[in-house]
Amino acid sequence: MAKDIYVGLLGFGTVGTGVVRVLQENAEDIAQKAGARIHIKKVLVRDITKKREYLEKVELTNRPEDIMDDPEISIVIELLGGLHPSRELMLQAMEKGKQVVTANKDVVAQFGHDLFDMAEKHNVAFRFEASVGGGIPIITPLKECLTGNRISDIMGIVNGTTNYMLTKMAEDGSDYNAVLKEAQRLGYAEANPAADVEGMDAARKAAILASIAFNTRIQLDQVSVEGITNIEPADINYANQLGYVIKLLAVAKDYGDRGVNVRVHPVFLPSSHPLASVKDVFNAIFLRGNAIGDAMFYGRGAGSLPTASAVVADVISEARDIVNDQSSPIGCTCYNKRPFCPLEDTESSYYVRLHVKDEPGVLGAIATAFGDSNVSLKSVIQTRMVGTNAEIVAVTHVVKHSHLQKAADILSSLAVVDKIRSVIRVEAE
Repeated sequence: MAKDIYVGLLGFGTVGTGVVRVLQENAEDIAQKAGARIHIKKVLVRDITKKREYLEKVELTNRPEDIMDDPEISIVIELLGGLHPSRELMLQAMEKGKQVVTANKDVVAQFGHDLFDMAEKHNVAFRFEASVGGGIPIITPLKECLTGNRISDIMGIVNGTTNYMLTKMAEDGSDYNAVLKEAQRLGYAEANPAADVEGMDAARKAAILASIAFNTRIQLDQVSVEGITNIEPADINYANQLGYVIKLLAVAKDYGDRGVNVRVHPVFLPSSHPLASVKDVFNAIFLRGNAIGDAMFYGRGAGSLPTASAVVADVISEARDIVNDQSSPIGCTCYNKRPFCPLEDTESSYYVRLHVKDEPGVLGAIATAFGDSNVSLKSVIQTRMVGTNAEIVAVTHVVKHSHLQKAADILSSLAVVDKIRSVIRVEAE
């Protein structure tokens, strides 16, 4: 095994540390699998004077051009995060004829088209397995193993922070603010948790998954997004009573001639569903294909070593191509231009929780509001008083989202309705 392959690493944070550690600790096995010895030659950091574990024999630089202009470096790993300068540096690396690996969901979701075009132009590989699901293999299976299928549905728990929070709310009965503070204390949530709790992190991953699964480009601004900030302990309790758990899901569905729809929102998920048992910071992606049927991919969706596992796998794939002097990059698979099904035309069952005046005729007025909106009710329950108001929970049959929205607008205008506390989709059995 005479060949040596040199890598330039952009960024040395949590994931970068994991990547170097995996490459060093598993060096012999990786060399056998790749057919070459893989060496980290240079690492881009802010402070080159700072001592860093695992980098004692590696050259540090704060100049990206030191990596881009090095003819020995054939693979560049981008782990800086964020949109800029990550996008520009990956494009530069491709222009220099270097293979690129990234874990950057932000860039892939927003600028994947640019990167694929540049990779094709310069006949280099662009891989991003770690951008969705951390250490869970899902991008490569969709692009390779499952290409014989027509994928109709994807539902994924793709954000560990919110899954941890919802798990704790269900198990401990804690409210949103309490579990958020605990998640921040444990390092699961950032000081500013907006990207996680408001659903944008999951939305980026949903756009990536849907683009690959449906072979059509999904723009980030097409994804409808709702986070978990309005979930209350009462919703958790009602879900449990009705045989469900609440999960924040990235959902992509093919509605045939109406097109595809991609969204992120909380869901009442039947406790028998495979995703219902996914707890704490674990991720899972459930999909349905016309040949494979149902399949689920489960594991750690974040963290230094799990994410590094996916990054290193991409590096090994690119190293094999270099060793064999072949180019087998899997380029952009968005060869279709499917219509996008608007949220209003999607269908679901819904859970609706209202606070209403405790007086005669209220249930009749509420039932009329639903009926006038073409929303049929599966069940209506009243179990408690909240202050001077009665709390009513309604579960609908499967209805169009536009009809449910019309009912909500009517309900909000009724004098007997104090407030609509929650509207959450219910996934069918």
